[in-house]
Amino acid sequence: MTVRVGIIGLGAMGRTHLLAYEAARATGSPCVITAVCDRSPERLAGRVSASGNIDTGAREQIFDPNTVFATDNSSDLLRRTDVDLVSICTRTDTHVALAMEALRQGKHVLVEKPIGLTAASVAPLVTAAAAARRLCMPAMCMRFWPAWTWLLEAVQQSRYGRVVSATFSRLASPPAWSQAFYSNHALSGGALFDLHIHDADFVRALLGDPTSVVSTGDLDHVTTLYRYGASGPKHVVAEGGWNHTSGFAFRMRFVVVMEHATADFEFGRTPELLLCAQGRSEPVEIPLGKGYDGEVRHAVEVVAAGGHRASINMEDSWGTARLLDAEYESLKTGTAVNL
Repeated sequence: MTVRVGIIGLGAMGRTHLLAYEAARATGSPCVITAVCDRSPERLAGRVSASGNIDTGAREQIFDPNTVFATDNSSDLLRRTDVDLVSICTRTDTHVALAMEALRQGKHVLVEKPIGLTAASVAPLVTAAAAARRLCMPAMCMRFWPAWTWLLEAVQQSRYGRVVSATFSRLASPPAWSQAFYSNHALSGGALFDLHIHDADFVRALLGDPTSVVSTGDLDHVTTLYRYGASGPKHVVAEGGWNHTSGFAFRMRFVVVMEHATADFEFGRTPELLLCAQGRSEPVEIPLGKGYDGEVRHAVEVVAAGGHRASINMEDSWGTARLLDAEYESLKTGTAVNL
């Protein structure tokens, strides 16, 4: 089947999703954009400009308004019978309500992160998704970034032995887009919930839940030490922040030490992924593309096959939200917080 896609919100991430669906379709993925929703008349005419930490290739005219239904009312889009899968790319405080409405209308859902700013706010969507038997997938793009997928598989298969140490870094200057939203911690959660969430989620995917966390900094720049039991790695750290001065280039890196090799990834470097072992540092061949493309293709593949269980689901989002709850508590108290 061809999966018919609607997108709610055409800001930075909505445009990223739209372009990812277009790229997926161009490479044979069975999907087509049939409807969009936004409050901006200019965006509804398909005219947008690029923004975001990572260049997504956005162009001036990103869809043909003569062939795509456009509305400023999300309910109008969700009631349409020519929409199977909905990407929700609106403000964080609208994610749960919109996703639940989409599920009630029988739609499959790909919803941008963070789903909510607390585990408690995410919990109702976990329950609704389980009952709906529809895809309800968080858009955690790092789960689908080629180098990070390679690392996850290498660790799960114990290809180079167990993990000894893992460090993750994600740093940027403050978002230059939607500044009123991102600078309001009550709405965005700051860098902890919007930027650092990627690494917190990936730590869970890679190593499972830690026994406790110790965080230092603030909502705009946090460093967290993840503590595991006696059998786990002794050094797992993630740093995320967007309080760097304007002009600071976005940085994304991991260094993961395993018993027999070290994996070293740095975004934008050539080559981006190195494997260091036996006295040599060798490039690792990984597919081209970004995680946005991978997450969209995965969602389309699941829906096209008649399924509803993705490789990442709302239970994962609840677990990551619970982990961030603990990190936020540690930031406020200056003490270790048990999970």
